[in-house]
Formats: sequence, structure tokens, C-alpha cells
Amino acid sequence: MKAFFNTIKNIAKIEDLRQRILYTLGILLIYRLGSYVVLPGIDPSQLAGLKKQTSEGIMGLLDMFSGGAFHNASIFALGIMPYISASIVVQLLGIAIPYFQRLQKEGESGRRKMNQITRYLTVIILALQAPAYLTNLTYQLPGSAFVIDPTSSAFWMTFVLPSTIILIAGTMFVMWLGEKITDKGIGNGISMIIMIGIIARLPFALTSEFASRIEEVAGGGLVMFLVEMVLLFAIFMFSILLIQGTRKIPVQYAKRIVGNKQYGGVRQYIPLKVNAAGVMPIIFAQALMFVPMMLSKFDTSATSGIAATFSNMNGFWYNFTYAILIIAFTYFYTAITINPSQMAEDMKKNGGFIPGVKPGKKTVEYLDTIMSRITLPGSIFLAMVAILPAFARMLGISNQFAQFFGGTSLLILIGVVLDTLQQIESHLLMRHYDGLMKSGRIKGRTV
Repeated sequence: MKAFFNTIKNIAKIEDLRQRILYTLGILLIYRLGSYVVLPGIDPSQLAGLKKQTSEGIMGLLDMFSGGAFHNASIFALGIMPYISASIVVQLLGIAIPYFQRLQKEGESGRRKMNQITRYLTVIILALQAPAYLTNLTYQLPGSAFVIDPTSSAFWMTFVLPSTIILIAGTMFVMWLGEKITDKGIGNGISMIIMIGIIARLPFALTSEFASRIEEVAGGGLVMFLVEMVLLFAIFMFSILLIQGTRKIPVQYAKRIVGNKQYGGVRQYIPLKVNAAGVMPIIFAQALMFVPMMLSKFDTSATSGIAATFSNMNGFWYNFTYAILIIAFTYFYTAITINPSQMAEDMKKNGGFIPGVKPGKKTVEYLDTIMSRITLPGSIFLAMVAILPAFARMLGISNQFAQFFGGTSLLILIGVVLDTLQQIESHLLMRHYDGLMKSGRIKGRTV
């Protein structure tokens, strides 16, 4: 405890770090306040139908990603997911289309161009999703909740069109807030915004589960709640190991010794993570799983066929498809973040080599094979953790609390927290203060 307070004091002493943390907290406060600003023309006291719709299932998960803004009919109701969807499309285009491949190789200028394209694509996606969301409001809310009668001919021009513009502006503003956190705050801005929405739901989910267990006459009551907490802690620790897990690949480097001595061998390592993609595969896969619901205009009562199948979070096909997408995106994101060719080239420039493997093409093939082998179990474990909430719900755990038994919520929460702590620790160590953990460096992963 003493070490913790000493760390807090050290953080307060570093002006730049202190300002970054306060700036981040201020931006997150603005986002949370904005999630309660209801769209003009809607009575906030009549949102019970929308809150009921988002109390469970995939709509509840979508509401969690928006930090509750979805069920509040807020100006931030569509959250950051349209931007995530646009990012997926642009990154996939980087594999298939030469123009985007050239942009990826142009360094900072290419990155800025791709970010601009992503923003334009986000606006297009929002222009499709916003009217669908507003249509859903007319289904879920009574006519008296609207200032303008939904059945009138003027409803579209006087409410739907202005509200569409507001929803687009709201999401773009949230994107801007995320970029400001990344530039002037601490951590990855977009990830922090997603995380704060998840954290906002955790106290309610915990107290709701506790209250429901206490009220049980049979079934274990408080004992069952304690068992759930132990299981949650075990899954929490496993998820940390999954995100931090590293496999070290030994590489023999040639090093010139000072003087007239010959080259000597110094054993070093290339750290290759079992899960090098972090939690990005989960975010990408979840964004795609939202697509059928969005195409059905968010109306769960009217869904059928494929849309209904992929709206059932307890169903086999939903979880099977979700797991396959996570495995595929883990390989995809690992391929674009870790380049064996670049690693082999860097080793060659530094006079390094892998014992028993020829430099050049053979080294690239060796590194690529190793990455494929260690990514497979990592991706499978990630998929298993992601679908654990379905099994938790089968065991009788409430939908809100089950979301934290693995799944998107827990993994994003852990990934973002670890990455943020890693950045804080870097500031401390750079100024010769003790890190956050004496046992070793925190290994985070930007999501």
C-alpha cells in the first residue's frame, strides 16, 4: 500500500504526466455527459421501451459499447462502432487493392490519407445507420414521446433529417475526442472511450447480480454469488495471461568486442506474443456481428432468418461464427502488425542470424512459420474467452453480469488498462522513478 501511494506521489511530481492524465479524465467526462444529452424532440421520461429493448441480448451489448447512450436516445447513441466498421473495411482494402497497399508503404503521409478515407467512410456508414436507429425509436417509443407526430408527413423533414445530422455529428465528435486523448492524453483514445462505456455498466451489473442472488430462496444465494466472483477472478487472470503472453525466440547475434578480439556470440531474444493482435480481433469480429441487427433497423421484434440467428447471443451459429471471425481476424491483424520480412531485414542489418537458418528468405519463412504456430493456440484461446458469456448465461447468470465473464467487455477492459498502465510506467521509468510493478515491466497492448 505504501508503494502504491509513493507511485501516486511520483505521478503527481511529473508535470507532463499529471497534465496528460487530467486531460484524459476531462475528455472522458465530456463523453460521459454527452451520453445523457437526449436528441431534440424526444421526451426523456418516456424511454422505458428503448431501455427494455437494450436490457439483454445483442442490443444490450451494442448499448454497452455506446456507454448507455443508445438506450438514452443520446446524441452519441451510435457510439464509436461505425468508425470501427470503417476501419475494418479500409484495412481489408489494404490487402486487396494496390492503391491502399501503396498508401500503407508511404509512411506518415499515407497513414494520414488512410485516416481521411476512414473518416469519409464512417460518415457514409452513419448516414445509413442513423435513419435506421431513428426508425427503431418510432417502434420502441410511444407516439407521445415525440414532439412531432411520427405519423405526420412532416416527421421526416422536421425530425428524422435533423436528428440524422446530429447523430452523425455526435459520432464524429466522439472520434475527435478519441484523437485528442491519443495526442494529448494517456492511452489510445478510441479504446479508452470504449472502455469507459464498459466500466460504466459494471457497477450496475454487479449490484444487480448480487441483489438477485440474495433474493433467491433456493439455488445457493450468496454462496452462488461468491462462486461466480471466484470464477470471474480466474477468467480475469487467464485473460491477462492471454493478452500478455510472450514466447521468446532465441536469436544469435554477432557482436564486435572492443579491441582486437574476434566476434563473440551474445544470446538475445525476439519476443513474439502468443496473442500479438491483442483484443483488436474481438473488436473487429464484434463489429461485424452487429451488421445483421443494423440492417434490420435495430428492430429485434421484426427480425427473422439470418438476422434473427445472429441476434441470438446464446445460439450455436452466433457463437460459432463469432469464434471463427476472431480466429481469422487474429491472423489478419498479426499479419499487418508483425512483418517477418522487416524483422529478417533488421536482423541482417545488425549482423544477426538464427542458428541453423540461412539469412534472407529462409529466415523470413522460419519467422512466418513460428508466428503461424504460436498464433493458432492464441487465437483459439481468445475465441474461447470471447464466447464464455454464452455459457455463463446458460448457468443462470444474469445477462448484464454474464458480459464480464470473458467476452468483448472483459478483454477490452484488460487490454486498455494494461496499455494505459504501460504508458504511465514508461513516463515514470524515463524520469528514474520506480515503475508500477517491482516484479517486472507491464506488458500492454494498444487496442
